[in-house]
Amino acid sequence: MAFFEASCLHKRFGSQVVLQDVSLAVERGELRGIMGPNGAGKTTCFNVLTGRHRPDGGRVVFDGRDITGFTPRAVARSGISRSFQVMNLFDEYSAIDNVVVALPAVRARGWSMWRDLARQASAYDEAASILARVGLAGKERVAARSLAYGERRALEIGVALAARPQLLFLDEPTAGLGIEGTARLAELVATLKRQLTMVVIEHDMHFLFRLADRVSVIHWGQVIAEGTPAQLRANPWVQRSSLGGGAGSGIDAVGATP
Repeated sequence: MAFFEASCLHKRFGSQVVLQDVSLAVERGELRGIMGPNGAGKTTCFNVLTGRHRPDGGRVVFDGRDITGFTPRAVARSGISRSFQVMNLFDEYSAIDNVVVALPAVRARGWSMWRDLARQASAYDEAASILARVGLAGKERVAARSLAYGERRALEIGVALAARPQLLFLDEPTAGLGIEGTARLAELVATLKRQLTMVVIEHDMHFLFRLADRVSVIHWGQVIAEGTPAQLRANPWVQRSSLGGGAGSGIDAVGATP
């Protein structure tokens, strides 16, 4: 069995079927991409995989344990962290405090632990190390709201890393980033890829195809294609789809990227 595996997932909202018979398997150490056009069901799939939505059918197994229907908190406790397309930070807190409150010891003890953190040098040392890991060394005391947009994206990944996950889900990490910010984020994800198993939803095919080991393409609530970036570039179904506002040209462009 794969490290993380979803089998025959179904999800509907009222009369609308959003996911139909979706299956994917992620091996340990892999970066698996999920892509598809707007409205394809990929975000709903992401939310089912990470516990925000309970599937109406199917099964999710992580590291040999059935986590189908687990709450987001229970999914996190099992060793899975995620970021969000819309950033979820405490804007009034400093960068380091955002990371500290996500550390397992603080989450376990709640605000009673938070009140004592001034004396918890080890927690701040760990948080500072995480900030350095995501490229935010020297920004520890800067309020989250005062960070540049790309730095806020990096901070959110740092918050996810604070939980010490075995598996990291990233939801549209390049959303809102320019060329330079996307390049910096690609460097960060490439580094994390050597340390963690990752699943990344992404609309930017250049970004995803350069980093992913395998990619699942979701359209009409189904996985219509799956494989390495090279295999998908040659897939006629993917080329005929509406990915990236014209999948054929978009995928060909990815192939031309040095």
